[in-house]
Amino acid sequence: MPDIPQAKGFDSTLALLQDPYGYISKTCHALRSDLFETRVLMQRTICLTGPATARVFYEHGNFTREGAMPKRIQKTLLGQGGVQGLDGKTHRHRKQMFMELMGEGRIAALQAISSRLLKEQVARWENAPEVVLYDEVRTILTKAVCEWSGVPLPDAEVALRTAQLTALFQDAGTVGWRHWRARAARARAEHWAVEIIRDLREGRLLADRNSAAYIIAMWRNLDGELLPVKVAAVEILNVLRPTVAVSVFIVQAAHALQQNPTWAQRLRQDDENLEIFVQEVRRLYRFFPLVAARVKQDFEWQGYRFPKGTRVLLDLYGTNTDPRTWKAPDAFLPDRFRAAPHDPFNFIPQGGGAYHENHRCPGEWIAISQMKTFCDFLVNTITYDLPQQALEISPQDLPPVPKDGIVLRNVSRS
Repeated sequence: MPDIPQAKGFDSTLALLQDPYGYISKTCHALRSDLFETRVLMQRTICLTGPATARVFYEHGNFTREGAMPKRIQKTLLGQGGVQGLDGKTHRHRKQMFMELMGEGRIAALQAISSRLLKEQVARWENAPEVVLYDEVRTILTKAVCEWSGVPLPDAEVALRTAQLTALFQDAGTVGWRHWRARAARARAEHWAVEIIRDLREGRLLADRNSAAYIIAMWRNLDGELLPVKVAAVEILNVLRPTVAVSVFIVQAAHALQQNPTWAQRLRQDDENLEIFVQEVRRLYRFFPLVAARVKQDFEWQGYRFPKGTRVLLDLYGTNTDPRTWKAPDAFLPDRFRAAPHDPFNFIPQGGGAYHENHRCPGEWIAISQMKTFCDFLVNTITYDLPQQALEISPQDLPPVPKDGIVLRNVSRS
């Protein structure tokens, strides 16, 4: 049985932090392998890249999510007790709760709310000397997802809740005071969500029975008991926070329009191009660098031994740009998605595998629909100028957005 190739050095934590989107694929390329072993945070870790490893990661039940993510991520980005850390029947049952929110009608309803809120902003944008798109999008998405979810959001709290939800994904991977800011935001946001759950269960707050807030508040575990109130709070935030995080993809899409101006014209001419455009943004632009799991039981794959309990990291971005799957993988070519050479294991910007069975994010449909809504607005509803600004996107940033957030000037209706 061959040994898994070893990365150079005793521990790869610093190298991974310095190059979160490229370290795994570059190391695999140097080792001429789809996997290698190293240490991350002083723990033995196996790193994977490519569609073949993504398939084994998701498809055969060899991995568990329990205890896989570092505590610093659980206490900021994910929360504790949520669906991301579950496996088996418990995971499938909890996942069904989220799948009930993802019907075409529900997604279209969220899309309609975002479209309305966008149109309401045009007059203010027209009178503003400049607009920072990233800031505006996060605010609009916060208001939209709260309205859609049945979560009360008074006007006086919009800025506060937007900042809290943003900190959960924008500061989760940082160190120092920004990380502690994210922890504080998590605590305050969970306290807010706990009160919503209690109010729903005790009848002080009314919500549509098809809304996310109501479904989560009333969801019962396999044992027939309501979710613990803190777990239900975490799951409400698992609807709100990822939707606001779509702002990253939306601003990246705006960047792609600036970098590829012919595509703006193509989107004006035929809205069917929206789908392939946003899919190429999701493939090529960086967002989630990797996902983590632990080996559930000893198993072998292609002659390599995976010992029980070992942490495993799957490289999402490297798989999305794997040259064995994608021709010219570093080029922005949306037309590749007309006859897309992708499946649930080689195009995995938000996880892979099947939605119901695996840990593929059901919010992927929301991400796509919101990106299409905002891109259509940018090319067909308004005109604007892009002044001199910092448009570069650093691959070291988590998440990576243009430095100045895409500044718009001279906004007007088309």
